[in-house]
Amino acid sequence: MGHKLPRRDFLHAASAFGLGAGLGPIETLRAMTPATAAEAKVDPEIVRFRPEIEPVVRWIEETPREQVFDRAAAELKGGLGYRPLMAALFLAGIRNIKPRPVGFKFHAVMVINSAHLLAQTSPMAERLLPMFWALDNFKSSQAADVREGDWTLGLVDESRVPPPRRARAEYVRAMEAWDADAADAAVAGLCRTSGAAETMEPIWRMAVRDQRNIGHKAIFAAQSWRTLQAIGWEHAEPVLRSLTFGLLDLQGDRPGPIGPYETSLELAAKVRDDWQVGRADPAATRSLVQALRQATPEAAAAEAAKLLNQGISPRAVWDAAALSAGELMMRNPGIISLHATTATNALHYIYEASGDETTRKLALLQAVGWQPLYRDRSKANNPVEIDTLAPTGTPAGPEATDRAKADEAIAEILGSLDGHRGQAVTKAVEFLARGGSSMRLFAGVRKVILHRASDSHDYKFGAAIWEECLAASDSRWRPPLAAAALQHVPGPSAGDSPLMTRAREAIAKAT
Repeated sequence: MGHKLPRRDFLHAASAFGLGAGLGPIETLRAMTPATAAEAKVDPEIVRFRPEIEPVVRWIEETPREQVFDRAAAELKGGLGYRPLMAALFLAGIRNIKPRPVGFKFHAVMVINSAHLLAQTSPMAERLLPMFWALDNFKSSQAADVREGDWTLGLVDESRVPPPRRARAEYVRAMEAWDADAADAAVAGLCRTSGAAETMEPIWRMAVRDQRNIGHKAIFAAQSWRTLQAIGWEHAEPVLRSLTFGLLDLQGDRPGPIGPYETSLELAAKVRDDWQVGRADPAATRSLVQALRQATPEAAAAEAAKLLNQGISPRAVWDAAALSAGELMMRNPGIISLHATTATNALHYIYEASGDETTRKLALLQAVGWQPLYRDRSKANNPVEIDTLAPTGTPAGPEATDRAKADEAIAEILGSLDGHRGQAVTKAVEFLARGGSSMRLFAGVRKVILHRASDSHDYKFGAAIWEECLAASDSRWRPPLAAAALQHVPGPSAGDSPLMTRAREAIAKAT
């Protein structure tokens, strides 16, 4: 893989997710101010981006951290749109931050989609705040990368790029051999000659095989695809080269995946033909959650496969994976438990995005099989059992229809987070059980994140667990998942982040 060492408007409308999200009216879509010749000049040994986006990446790279908010505000005022800002910020991380390990400073790349999702569901006046937060986060990670060797994504070795007819097979061969140089050339060839979905299929398979980096490989894969859906597939080649390099990180170990991949692969071949169709069964979900408290990774995957073969819906199995991850967060909030949820969410997304039946089964079985790995590393000691938080037979309350009452209840929940997190959990479960809106509760949590976020995980976990909460196949699981979400929400004593205060001030200058 080619690397060089060393080197160093506004969103007016649209709140949809996916391709084209946040583009606004056509008159606001001027990509950027015209580039000068100097701005467009790039070191010939590093990867170049498309000419319409390269100048934006350059000023993000070169503007000092303490000045980047003012520069961004000025560019936005001059006509830069939300989409090219997001694209350039993501690509600046792709070019400048080494994806090994996949985590730590590399969160500046992986957080972009989570920030985007929270932005798109935020009030119009606050939709730029997550991108400004991500700008500062990139500058911090960029500085860390410089201190650690100043890695840069280099050019592809064109002599090794396979012809179209062999690109996919060469990619699979290189990935299975853990050969980074061959895989780099192969994924470039795959991007250039295949459609987006076809390109991603072998990548999805490689993303689900290895839990190394506490699940960040699957997270990186899902976040890359989701971000490309928003900024455009035309940026795919450098992104997927960075992803491929990250997927092959061994952290000093011998080649091979961490986790129950080989077992999952064997089990996937034995799952019934019509496994996608099954019955929703909360009792089966609960039994799998209970099994995950003691099972080995291999036994957990086997239990999931058994349920599928008994006619249980895969959605009920996904519920169990999300609940198990949420339970770890309630038992011992921390970085390991948090990633049980963000990795489960990434595997769930891959399951939905892939068109390959085996890859889909693997994503589900791995999501279940990884839970014991997180459980054992988190050393959780709080005996809470998340499935017991699911209420039954609770009568509807005024929160179900009265917005003022709902807002009052949510304010009380969020106000209890300082020193009384257990009370906040109880109140959230009761609120949802009485018919309170999960979306309204999420809106309250999202606002707290936008104003108080101090870490990439505030965005990543917040976006991931709320997706899993809303995706639950049975409404009874939403209250306990919402309760788990509250384990990583800053309380009132945290106050507004000084960084977000600066961001709001910079944005105000450009309006």
